[in-house]
Amino acid sequence: MKSPNSDRNGAVTSPDQNQPKAVRKFRLPVLETCVTCLKTVYPLEKLVANQQIYHNTCFRCAYCNTKLSLVNYASLHNNVYCKPHFCQLFKAKGNYDEGFGHRPHKELWEVALTVSPGLV
Repeated sequence: MKSPNSDRNGAVTSPDQNQPKAVRKFRLPVLETCVTCLKTVYPLEKLVANQQIYHNTCFRCAYCNTKLSLVNYASLHNNVYCKPHFCQLFKAKGNYDEGFGHRPHKELWEVALTVSPGLV
């Protein structure tokens, strides 16, 4: 008498051998793109700064285009700057908005107050 787990020849098989194996599909890794040039960044040339991905060669000052490193950069409004130009742009207007070409926050507050004075 044959047991339920034996084949025609009487060899004992496990239930796993009777079922076909699941087919595993090869998945490509997620391709990351550089914020500056929008091209694919491979792991050897990847640099992450300010939660953004750059090529080593694309990590440059937005003002003077000097090549930066993780030690000598500062960032504001998703732009990276060398530390000398970051300080220079801040000193030009005395705040982080006007010096870097953005509307001051106090103007945004004034617009909100004039649009809806009853909400305040």
